Amino acid sequence: MSKFVSTRNVHDHKTAKQAILKGLADDGGLYTFADIPSLAMEPLLDLNYQELALRVLRVLFDDFSEEELTHCIRSAYTDTFDAEDVVNISKINDAYLLELYHGPTSAFKDVALTILPQLLSASAPTKKVYILTATGGDTGKAALEGFKNVENTFITVFYPKDLVSPVQEKQMNTTTGDNVEVISVNGNFDDCQSLVKKCYEELRPENVFLSSANSINIGRLVPQIVYYFKAYIELVRRNEISAQDKVNFIVPTGNFGNILAGYIAKKMGCPICKLVCVSNQNNVLTDFINTGSYDRNRPFYHTMSPSMDILVSSNLERLLFMLSDHDDQKIARYMRELKETGSYRIDEELLRKLQENFVACCCDEEDTKKAIRKAFDQDHRLIDPHTAIAYFANDLLKDPHKSIIVSTASAYKFSKSVLDALTENDIEDEVAAMDALYRLSKEEIPAALKEVDTLPILHDKNIDVEEGIKIIQERIAKL
Repeated sequence: MSKFVSTRNVHDHKTAKQAILKGLADDGGLYTFADIPSLAMEPLLDLNYQELALRVLRVLFDDFSEEELTHCIRSAYTDTFDAEDVVNISKINDAYLLELYHGPTSAFKDVALTILPQLLSASAPTKKVYILTATGGDTGKAALEGFKNVENTFITVFYPKDLVSPVQEKQMNTTTGDNVEVISVNGNFDDCQSLVKKCYEELRPENVFLSSANSINIGRLVPQIVYYFKAYIELVRRNEISAQDKVNFIVPTGNFGNILAGYIAKKMGCPICKLVCVSNQNNVLTDFINTGSYDRNRPFYHTMSPSMDILVSSNLERLLFMLSDHDDQKIARYMRELKETGSYRIDEELLRKLQENFVACCCDEEDTKKAIRKAFDQDHRLIDPHTAIAYFANDLLKDPHKSIIVSTASAYKFSKSVLDALTENDIEDEVAAMDALYRLSKEEIPAALKEVDTLPILHDKNIDVEEGIKIIQERIAKL
C-alpha cells in the first residue's frame, strides 16, 4: 500500500485516506509520496478524462477501492464542466493552450476541487470535517462550490481584503450553503496561508477533523496530475507529436502546486522535458530556481495576476523533499530558516537537480499587458493575466520541443485588467468591463460569471490576522 510521509519527519507516515483527512502534518510538514509509481504511456492513449483519472488515482491512492474512486470521479466530472472532456487543448501561436477554466468557477482549481470533497467523504464517511483554506482568489470559490452542502463538512475561506479581483471577491461572497463561511483578512495571501497553518499547529479539536482545500492537502494536489497526461495524450492523438516525444509545460506559478503536479506526472512517466516556472513581479521563485537562494525579504507587489502574489510557496517544500531523496532533516532545517530569517540557500547538488527539471523567468506588469494584446491581435484569443505571463515566457523559451501553456483562468475573471490591456479603457465597474470585453471579442462570457453581479452578498466579515484563530475556535465550539 502506498505511503505518504511528512516532509519534515519520514517516520510520520499515513495512508492516502489518512493524509487527505489530516491535510498538514503535526510538525508543519506536507504529506508527500514515499515512492512515486510509474505508468506506461501506451495504455493511456485511448482513455477519456474520467478513465485517465481513474488510472492515475488508482496507483497513487491505492487504499481507496476502485468503486470508491469511480464514484468520486463520476461525481466530480459528470456534467460539471463546459468542455466536452473536462479540459480543452487548443493551438495558440507556435504553442498549445491547456484550457483548465471550463469548470463551475472558471478557474483551474475546479479540476481538483470538484473531486476533493468526494475523496474526503470516502475517507471519513461518518466524521465531521472542517476545511480551512487560504486563497489568492481562485481556490476560495472553487473550494466553496465543491464543499457547500456536503454532509458533515464545514468550510472557512480566508482571502486578502482588496487583493483579489472584484469578480473573484463577488464569487466568494455570494456563495450559498449552510456550511460555508468567507472571511476577508487585512493582509496579503501569505498572511492568510500562515493563519491556516497556525490553526493546524495550535488547534487539536477532538470532535472534528481539521483539513484543507489548499494544495498543501495531497488530495487536492494529486488530481491535478491527470491533466498533464491528458494534454500530452491529446497532442499524440492529433499527430502533433509522436508517442515518447518530449514536451515542455509553461506554468504561471505562485504557490507551486500546479507545476509540482507536472513534475510528479514527469516522474510517473509523462514525457516532459522542461517545466517552465513563470512568476509575476513577485519573482521569489524565479530567483530561487536560478540561484538556489530563497529569500522572501523583498518588496511585495499587488499585481494584475493576484493569484500569484505570493512570497512563500508552500509546495516547494515537497519538491525539495523529493529532490533530496527524502532528507527530512535538511528540509526541516530549510523551513526553520525560512520561518526565522525569511530565507535559506540549498546546496549545490540540490540546485543541480532542481535545474535539470525546471527553468524559470518572470514577467512584469507591462510585459503582461503586451502579452494580452499580442494573444488577441495575433491569435484572436482572450487570455487572463496569469495565462499571459506564461504566454510571454513562451517567446523567451529557446527549445526545440513543443510547448504547452497552462491556462489557469477565464479572461472574464479579470475583465478590467484585460480590457485595460487591450484598449487602455479603464472601466471601474467589473460587470461593465465584462460586457465591453464581450463586445470587443465576441467570446462568450461563462454563465457563472455573467450572473455574479445579480446575486446577494451573503458574507462580509473582515478581520485582522491576529483574530483568525479565535474565530476558528468559536466555530469549532459550535460544531
